[in-house]
Amino acid sequence: MMQGSLLSTLAGTQILSAAVASADTWCGKNYMPSLPSVPPGGNFPTPAQSNDPLLAFQCVPAIRPYLAEDTAAAVLIDSPIVHYKIANARIINLDSGPISEGELEVKISLNGNTLGTAVVPLNATAYEIPFSLQGIQPQTSPYNLSCEAAYNPTSQRDMSQTFSATASLYVLPNPPSGAVTKMDYRTGGLLARPATGVGGNYESVFPIGFYTQFDGYLSTNLSLVNELKAQGFTIIHPVPTFSNMTAFWEVVDRMQEVGLYLMYDMRWTYMNSISVTEQVNALKDRPNLLLWYTADEPDGTSDPLDATTSTHDLIYNLDGYHPVSLVLNCQDYYWPNYTAGADIVMQDVYMVGNNVSFSTEWGTVCTPDYGDCGCDNCVSIPAGDTQAVPPNSTLPPGPVPANSGIGSYFNIVDRVSSFKNRLEVMGWQRTKAVWTVPQAFGGSQYWTRPPTGEEWVVEAILGINHGALGVVPWADPTPDDIKTSASAFAKSLPNMTPFLFDAQSALSRTNYVVGGIDIATWTNGRQTLVLAANTNYANETFSWKEIGHTGVGLTAVFQSGILKTTPDGVTLGPVASGAFVLLGWQGIIVP
Repeated sequence: MMQGSLLSTLAGTQILSAAVASADTWCGKNYMPSLPSVPPGGNFPTPAQSNDPLLAFQCVPAIRPYLAEDTAAAVLIDSPIVHYKIANARIINLDSGPISEGELEVKISLNGNTLGTAVVPLNATAYEIPFSLQGIQPQTSPYNLSCEAAYNPTSQRDMSQTFSATASLYVLPNPPSGAVTKMDYRTGGLLARPATGVGGNYESVFPIGFYTQFDGYLSTNLSLVNELKAQGFTIIHPVPTFSNMTAFWEVVDRMQEVGLYLMYDMRWTYMNSISVTEQVNALKDRPNLLLWYTADEPDGTSDPLDATTSTHDLIYNLDGYHPVSLVLNCQDYYWPNYTAGADIVMQDVYMVGNNVSFSTEWGTVCTPDYGDCGCDNCVSIPAGDTQAVPPNSTLPPGPVPANSGIGSYFNIVDRVSSFKNRLEVMGWQRTKAVWTVPQAFGGSQYWTRPPTGEEWVVEAILGINHGALGVVPWADPTPDDIKTSASAFAKSLPNMTPFLFDAQSALSRTNYVVGGIDIATWTNGRQTLVLAANTNYANETFSWKEIGHTGVGLTAVFQSGILKTTPDGVTLGPVASGAFVLLGWQGIIVP
């Protein structure tokens, strides 16, 4: 009964969604040649500057959710001194000495009872204050934690200041099925038990796997699930509609059998509360369910501004044990409204094989106020930058002009970084994470060709280098060279995730750009991970010295394209990439 009802709901709503997607605007902009240029609005507000120093005091639990079986917990304190009016930022009267010497006396309480205290430095990030869950009764609704901080400047003892923040603490009953995905707010990563459902400890999961066409692909070839597992992927994101529900459950069962997590998609029905309720209740107890996916580019289609939040809240009322995700396509269109309805917000910049300044679909220019080029507000490679021109480009011979239409890979960097920055402005930097959607298609509409496998790897690494904690390419079926490269990268990730999901090394991420190479490093004090991607179509070199290291103890853990290491550094061939683990930090080896 449930399966038939679910299918009919899905089929009935796809027609409506297709009609919405054919509206005359995208990202709020007119794009039809017959329509005028009208500013779309909805821009993210730039926070006002402050001449006075501000303390943006915040607190969150280290984990969401805790369960009845958990006994120990912690609260994370952030105490940055800023000069922008971001969330919960208040003026602080600082001592004349170094900020690093300043301290806060912090108290965490619940219902008037003190859970923990600590002396926290100013400018602390994710400072942990442990507390016991003993005596806190599990319940489906969140508790309201109170966090108070007192600042007592040494030169002005009579000028004590107090600051406060609140946070939601989830302590849920143990679910009968054991199906839980936790968010680790220290890193933004996900924690889950094995997808097979046979038990085991919670471990970090790096989600990597394709949006995968269900009808006519997954639904007709169950062995694809086994192939994707063997290729190193950790998740499958089946794309609806699900016309054959018997085949759907067979796919989900096989995914559990081989140990693949499910990212469940409700794109066509997420605004239908009856359908969402049916789907959530049908799937929430699956041990391999990792997370929900609601809206697919709701900013592009200008969905109601409260739609994602309403569905997010409904899902948490029905489930509460799995995070909610969505993808945004627009560079800057009512971003806070749509992002409010997600725990994980994804970006999908598609600039390979695409003219990002002139729409080949509509015959119009693309500007911040007008047009749809399939890559919202994306910028071209810099004028004169011949090394960034793909070898198969149709650009006429001669100097590279401004607004050439050749999309820069750094559009991905800008999109992920801007999402991360906006989370900080909103006070969401701990409670929401960013994932990336590399382009894995082409040959139709705006995109004359798909990326090569090596170009795909560059896209994925750029997202990770700037804070993305999941890689979900659009879409499978995909060209063989992309699948081969994505598989090689997926299989190498276990060598990298200990750095990405370690609380200490996650805080140490440092970014560099050397020529056309984008580089990030993570260190745990004993070892350093270096992840590098050459965005140019020519050889590029970086030295260990340029990233603050000596190169001692080098181990290459991933290679895409032509790569050569020397005692002094690394040379990357055209759109080549590499990952390396070095001993120590800045060349210092720690016993």
